[in-house]
Amino acid sequence: MAYDHKSVEARWQAFWKENKTFRSERRPGRQKYYVLDMFPYPSGSGLHVGHPEGYTATDIVARYRRMKGDDVLHPMGFDAFGLPAEQYAIQTGTHPRETTEKNIQRFRKQLSALGFAYDWDREVNTTSRDYVRWTQWIFLKLFERGLAFQSEIPVNWCEALGTVLANEEVIDGRSERGNHPVERRPLRQWQLKITAYADRLASELDGLDWPETREKQRDWIGRSEGARVRFEARAASGPVPIEVFTTRPDTLYGASYLVIAPDHPRASDLIAPEQREVATAYQERAKRKSDLERTSAKEKTGVFTGSYAVHPLRGDKIPVYMADYVLGAYGTGAIMAVPAHDERDFEFAKAFGLPIVEVVSPDGTLHDGLEEPFVDDGIAVRSPLIDGKKTPDAKNAMIAYLEEKGLGVRQVNYKLRDWVFSRQRYWGEPIPIYFPVETDGDPRKGADYTIDYSKPIPLEESELPLELPDLDDFRPGDPAGALVKALDWRFFQKDGKWYARETNTMPQWAGSCWYYLRYLDPRNEEKAFSEEAYDAWMPVDLYVGGSEHAVLHLLYARFWHKVLYDAGIVKHPEPFLKLVHQGMILGMVYRYFVELAPDGSVKNAFPGTDTAIRPDAEGGGYSRDGLALEARYLVESQITLRDGKPVHPEYGVELLPVAEKMSKARGNVVNPDDVIEEFGADSLRLYEMFMGPLEQVKPWQTSGILGVRRFLDKVDALTHKARDVAPSEETQKLEHRTVKKVTQDLEGLRFNTCISTMMIFANHLSSLSEVPRSSLRTLLLCLCPFAPHLAEDCAVRLGLEERRPLEEARAACLSDATWPTWNDEYCIDHVITIPVQVNGKVRGRVTVPRDSTQDQVQELALADGGVRQAIGDKAIKKVVYVDGKILNLIVG
Repeated sequence: MAYDHKSVEARWQAFWKENKTFRSERRPGRQKYYVLDMFPYPSGSGLHVGHPEGYTATDIVARYRRMKGDDVLHPMGFDAFGLPAEQYAIQTGTHPRETTEKNIQRFRKQLSALGFAYDWDREVNTTSRDYVRWTQWIFLKLFERGLAFQSEIPVNWCEALGTVLANEEVIDGRSERGNHPVERRPLRQWQLKITAYADRLASELDGLDWPETREKQRDWIGRSEGARVRFEARAASGPVPIEVFTTRPDTLYGASYLVIAPDHPRASDLIAPEQREVATAYQERAKRKSDLERTSAKEKTGVFTGSYAVHPLRGDKIPVYMADYVLGAYGTGAIMAVPAHDERDFEFAKAFGLPIVEVVSPDGTLHDGLEEPFVDDGIAVRSPLIDGKKTPDAKNAMIAYLEEKGLGVRQVNYKLRDWVFSRQRYWGEPIPIYFPVETDGDPRKGADYTIDYSKPIPLEESELPLELPDLDDFRPGDPAGALVKALDWRFFQKDGKWYARETNTMPQWAGSCWYYLRYLDPRNEEKAFSEEAYDAWMPVDLYVGGSEHAVLHLLYARFWHKVLYDAGIVKHPEPFLKLVHQGMILGMVYRYFVELAPDGSVKNAFPGTDTAIRPDAEGGGYSRDGLALEARYLVESQITLRDGKPVHPEYGVELLPVAEKMSKARGNVVNPDDVIEEFGADSLRLYEMFMGPLEQVKPWQTSGILGVRRFLDKVDALTHKARDVAPSEETQKLEHRTVKKVTQDLEGLRFNTCISTMMIFANHLSSLSEVPRSSLRTLLLCLCPFAPHLAEDCAVRLGLEERRPLEEARAACLSDATWPTWNDEYCIDHVITIPVQVNGKVRGRVTVPRDSTQDQVQELALADGGVRQAIGDKAIKKVVYVDGKILNLIVG
């Protein structure tokens, strides 16, 4: 009989809340454990079933650690600034503060319904007045240390949308949203000098227990060693120095041309009069492309500038080209092109008929007419200064020569760029900076004014927080930011002088860079957090979140933390000791194909499993034997099963199950509220952990939750069979092995195998006519972190008053109980069964005491009838014995 999950879960959620069961406190003699979730952005659509996966994992760990006797910090909050809230507010005409608070209330309700053991007294909201104050305070620390600065940099500006777009939002010079024209335009921006920490951000990853994220961050930082080499161009206007950075100075003799970016600072000087028209047109086209488009384009484009540069070693002239695959903001904005040893240079040289000179050979021999570039290390050839040297030695020798002759220097370069920190939007933290204003009147009333942006002035700490003004019209549109409309807020007088506040706001990343620190001391009005709170909980022991944050969020948070470390505000150089990325949960859809009639109705339907149906070459459609088809999809609730296979309820064709990212467009978003309503929060928690390893991508199937629900019903039923009887030896062994396996797998975050182990133990207990109360108690203790509501309720029905001595002040509950232990004596098999092979094939098995010698095992094996028959009259030539595992007799 199914238990009433609604009343059980409501009862225990109310109990935990009323008794503050999960309040985080530090007590003498206990170890601390800080387990952190990547806090959510509170969107209007609420949680879907993919969100609770990581939250459930951390909740299980937090509950387990509490039962192990640790003091646990397991907080939750909301990353509530950002573009989505502002866009929704613009669409609906509702202020983002209103929609944000409404969304937070919904998220909080959904999270509570899952029974998560959060200390809700520590909740943070990045848009709250007290939180903004300390985010701005950290910005001022960056400013004081010279790490926050202004610069004019080219950005993707969309006039129609009135905002700057990311590279990924620009396609063929137009906005992805709305298909509006986009141009590259220099804008005054605030940047953070993250490059000053590039080496430390890369090298200090080594001591962290992180997954492949470490390599992703290293790749993003992109540390490379090489040389900066000086060329001199002979342009119509006179000599123009061009510096290039190369990671392969050993290939310098093979440089057959130079390439500058269209936005190179000396581009205008290098363009010859006869090339001015074509080169300028090329520059204009490049302005309409994002950096991503420029660097990823398969077809390399460019124009000859009309100028030549002198090769620093050979002394001959090489042409200077302009090409958009070189970026002005990266490196020096110019490259030396060695087409024999670089793929992009090779493609460009082929396209423009430029020389390809081999200067590195795999074996030191010369090759002519290269079909493809050789990009690996090798031996220098056609390079008089370094001929015959292997690449590492050749690099060092070339750099030494360049430095000796004043032609270049050894240099470390990074792909990492300084962080563009300002946004021209409304819904973000105001930047706590203002500037002097020259005016003869009141700029708020239309008087002319000039703002001196070269003299930024920080707010005093006592003036924080600088709050957003209330604006009726907060739509973007001005390159200086939406806050330019708030005249009374922007302009103010101080000591008789006029000043103007910064009208750019911070990005959404700002609040998420330090929230884990505010959790330590969220109600402190004097400091971002106290030293005592920091010492009590930091660093974070376990951080769980999506791999989509593997680079930027984690890199930015580590950067801020290192700045605070250098400032003496925190005491550890790294904030997160262990990091785990949960795998995405996909939604199932069921595909079939249709042929459409001219009026758009379905003429024929085809199975989704038909292998003769192929995607069209240009993508977007399908065809079968020349017949144009369209793919359509159903969700799980719409399908019919026939002989166990999914079919279309109307057309009867077989459907192909496809796991895809959950989206409203596909209709495969699963709302956890619906799952909890039908099956209960404990079932949802268990199923998400039972689907597979935490880090693995997994498809959601509502039918799969039935199995874990049956398991919970079975546990509930065991309470009716519980008796005060002693467990049998078999039950004791399984009980202790269950505790050992669940404990070890919990430590390794192998939640799915924990659940499998508990299911085996529950099945065993169900087979007994009388269930030992002590054994059932052990099962409930193991189950408590996973399915806490049912475990608590069953414990009450068993009459268990669970409380540790230190918990006397709290109402008793299973969540405060001590984690069970095991005795290894019960986990060891004293008698084992060993397979016996003859020439590699199993011919029998022998059961022996665990401490048996090889001779004893062999003696019993030779007495086995099947083994004797397989040997026959053949002689035993060799015996292979793996202790306690297998015996193999080689005969012939």
